[in-house]
Amino acid sequence: MSGSNGSKENSHNKARTSPYPGSKVERSQVPNEKVGWLVEWQDYNPVEYTAVSVLAGPRWADPQISESNFSPKFNEKDGHVERKSKNGLYEIENGRPRNPAGRTGLVGRGLLGRWGPNHAADPIITRWKRDSSGNRIMHPVSGKHILQFVAIKRKDCGEWAIPGGMVDPGEKISATLKREFGEEALNSLQKTSAEKREIEEKLHKL
Repeated sequence: MSGSNGSKENSHNKARTSPYPGSKVERSQVPNEKVGWLVEWQDYNPVEYTAVSVLAGPRWADPQISESNFSPKFNEKDGHVERKSKNGLYEIENGRPRNPAGRTGLVGRGLLGRWGPNHAADPIITRWKRDSSGNRIMHPVSGKHILQFVAIKRKDCGEWAIPGGMVDPGEKISATLKREFGEEALNSLQKTSAEKREIEEKLHKL
């Protein structure tokens, strides 16, 4: 990732795709050499977009930055909401946090609920592929053991992904990992109370 150094070699590509996921909103085009914030670009004119579902004010979303009773504390713990970034300090521009990875062609929150970092937890669950006797199976070409992992097919875009989701305010990451894996990989939200308890007990042992 180029971060703010303006390198042409960067992996900040998915954050620049158009249209924005779940919408028809087209981003302003950002060439690789203009991603980094240290590269001067006076004509940069990003598109403003926050999804209607976020603007509706669900419990997991911040108010609009312009609301008088909303004064978020960026780059620090803000009540139960963690606004520190794992990428280090981020700049605040016109009262809004700036993406530390660089320009994306869009301002606003899109589908994200928080201003600043939106922390997520994605559990990676693996196992060795084994035969009916419990012996690890070797790949016929490479001769190496086969490592399997859990993936889900997303309903919104049809892509395969690691199960996971956003960390709730005040929630431990370990709790998020178990909750999201249960919801997305084990379909716990559709289970009976007894089935949910059984799933929770099994996840607790992991």
